[in-house]
Order: sequence, then C-alpha cells, then structure tokens
Amino acid sequence: MPQRINGDKGLLRVFLVGFMCSGKTTVGRVLSEKLGWEFVDLDEEIEKKEGMTIPEIFEKKGEPYFRRLELETLKEVASKERVVVATGGGLGANPEAMKLMKEKGLVVWIEVDFEEFLRRCGDDPSRPLLKMGEGKLRELLKRREAVYSKAHIRVKGKGNPERIAEEILSSQRTV
Repeated sequence: MPQRINGDKGLLRVFLVGFMCSGKTTVGRVLSEKLGWEFVDLDEEIEKKEGMTIPEIFEKKGEPYFRRLELETLKEVASKERVVVATGGGLGANPEAMKLMKEKGLVVWIEVDFEEFLRRCGDDPSRPLLKMGEGKLRELLKRREAVYSKAHIRVKGKGNPERIAEEILSSQRTV
C-alpha cells in the first residue's frame, strides 16, 4: 500500500478509475479542492492536445490510436505532484496503466452498477462506446472490473460527490 494522502510525507497523486459515468471527474474536482491540489481530467487533456473531441479522435484516428495517446498522457501527468487525476473508463482497465498508477500514487475505483451507469449515461453522443449495445456494454464492464478491482481503494459511486470524496479521505486515515 502506498503512503497516505495526508501527512508531511504523504502521497502526491490520486488516480480515480471506474466505468463511464461513474463520477470520476465530479468526485475528482471535489477531492482536489478538499486537498488543495491540482485536478486533471485525462480526457480533457487529450482533447486539448489533439484539438479534437474524444468522439472525433475515435472516428478519425481510431480507438487503438486513442488508447496509446491515453497511456502517453497518463505517463506525463503521473510525473506531477499534488494532483488528483480522473482517468477515462478504458485507461483504468488497462493493466499497464493500473501498474503505473499504483506505483505512482493511490488508485481509487469509483464503482457503479450497470443500471446506474445506464441512468447516468443514457445515449450520450459524446461517448463512442455506447454504440455497442447493452449486451456488449455489460461484457465490457465485467472485463474492466477485473482490472479496476486491483485499485487500492473501492468506493461506491452512488450518492453525493462530497460524501464520496470524504469516504476516500477517511479510508486513508484508517488504512
């Protein structure tokens, strides 16, 4: 287990992983504010870097290109200190990325069940993977959960983002 977030010799990075619409960005913003740290949303970083939205990157350059870019961007951000990072749903399910995040900081899995995911995401056109249909999405979630489960901490992503951020901080005080 890495060092705690709090304290003089505490942890310098927190990585939030989880499926689409699990609340990584929302909770990340709250958590970074509570810690007084920088917040980075990797998808936003990628969009800035590429000058395109995620759906445009998928359409014009393909998913494999996006996944390489995602890992490259994570490596850049993982060198920062005092940062809370919201990852994309696929990045947190990448074993190489999970290994890197666990070496560089605290990894928190924000877990949502499939029904909650559907309620939040609906048919959001900015999420290219939603086009694959419910059956394939359920399979994708199940596969990704196998890697998400390697996170240091697991919190339920249902409810108030303030409460979830507090739960993350509290879990560090008791670990």
